[in-house]
Amino acid sequence: MIPMLRVTHVEPLDGYRLRVAFNDGVVREIDCSFLLHGTLGKPLRDLNYFRQVRVDDESRTIVWPNGLDPAPELLHGDHEADSGADRSDRAAA
Repeated sequence: MIPMLRVTHVEPLDGYRLRVAFNDGVVREIDCSFLLHGTLGKPLRDLNYFRQVRVDDESRTIVWPNGLDPAPELLHGDHEADSGADRSDRAAA
């Protein structure tokens, strides 16, 4: 059985970048500027607020005071967008 992916550590870096460690041993430096949109993302534009990120053990990911908590799989990079051509190629195979 594959264990559920969890964030184990987060460290704010320069700008909107985070160093995030996962329970599978992977450590990634992530540009989180993609999170700065929408109602929950807008407060993160303030770098002092952005740096308030922490690991929430219950949700198994990072979280900010306003409740924004991106899925660990998104941060890990497991969910990349498929292009239509990729889907067509698989369907034809």
